[in-house]
Amino acid sequence: MPDAEIENGASINELTSQAMEAEKTDPSSAIEIYNGILKTDPLQIRAYDRLMIIYRQGKNYKKELSVINSGIKTFEKFYKEQSAKRSKKISEISEKLNKAFHLVDKKGNALYNPEPIDRWQRRRETVEKKMEKAQPKVNRKSSKS
Repeated sequence: MPDAEIENGASINELTSQAMEAEKTDPSSAIEIYNGILKTDPLQIRAYDRLMIIYRQGKNYKKELSVINSGIKTFEKFYKEQSAKRSKKISEISEKLNKAFHLVDKKGNALYNPEPIDRWQRRRETVEKKMEKAQPKVNRKSSKS
């Protein structure tokens, strides 16, 4: 993927490096940089991953879940648009290969999601479990008051 230029002339790779340095001392600054990267190029997997990590480290599961859902939505839309652009012949060949390698069910629905969607769906399950575990603690604290 080409290194896109951003408004101030910094490339996405340069901004990613700056954000990773900022993570060590100022996570909120890193979050701003990663969000800026995603506004410029919403298909930057690394920016989504780093945001998820920052929010997980801060135990901010709601924001992590929001980033996960946003990333999944963005990539599902991207893959859907890509498959719509294929020619009819390529689509037919692709469907036959998918059936031959058992990558789809009998109705033609995909059995596996492409990366990073599959990985992020697993992460979403983990975050939801962490949120469930954290929820009873909040309820217990409020009932003790």
